[in-house]
Amino acid sequence: MKTRRVPLMSKRFFVDEPVVGERTQLTGSEAEHLIRVLRAKPGDEVILFDDSGWEYPSRIVALGRSLVDLLILQRQQIDRELSPPLLLAVALPKGDRQRWLVEKMVELGVTELIPLKTDRGVAQPVDRALQRLRRAVVEASKQCGRNRLMTITQPRTISECLAAAPHECQFWLAHPGGCSEPLHQLLASAKPLPILAMVGPEGGFSDQEIATCGPECRRISLGCRTLRIETAALALASVVSLITRDDSVGPFFCQNSPCA
Repeated sequence: MKTRRVPLMSKRFFVDEPVVGERTQLTGSEAEHLIRVLRAKPGDEVILFDDSGWEYPSRIVALGRSLVDLLILQRQQIDRELSPPLLLAVALPKGDRQRWLVEKMVELGVTELIPLKTDRGVAQPVDRALQRLRRAVVEASKQCGRNRLMTITQPRTISECLAAAPHECQFWLAHPGGCSEPLHQLLASAKPLPILAMVGPEGGFSDQEIATCGPECRRISLGCRTLRIETAALALASVVSLITRDDSVGPFFCQNSPCA
């Protein structure tokens, strides 16, 4: 019985070199997936992206053992990024929960994910683990349509996060307690500037870490229930993603975006 082939035009592939000229090539795992799994043929059309903010509808010209030649049909600059940018510093959870966290942060538009080194943290990723998470960024970007890759930095302390933050950045610290303000109240008074939001381990930030943040860092509450790390990060990113896409519910509005 003949196996039905999967239509390819909706399939997205990442090119790790800038796309220039009228032709380009896919190599490595991207090419192997296209050749062996999807069983592509010359004449099939796919969409390429190269972390530049552009995407490229393309037609397959030729296939080798582990290489695909493509003709660029169009160049489309499509912005699906949050504005203002959201930088999320998170004390990573254990095991497979890390990959799940990365996938969801990509889908929600987080600009940069910073593995946060904390006094009570339980998982400090090594370089090999970070490389696996960066590969997960590519796969999630292919699925959700982003044309820029979320950055995953080397692990940082709170002090290092503050020092590396963009100029005129807003600092938020997700931390329960009487001095924390509800997230919706903070958003009502927030400015259209980059946001650095920090989510601690399930044991919470230490008193010393909170003191390190200083008075310019606003403490926010995500509700009366105790959340796991990835749940807190998801809740925070979801609300910011919604607000930055809809001017009817908040101060931010991402203009010139197909998502708006």
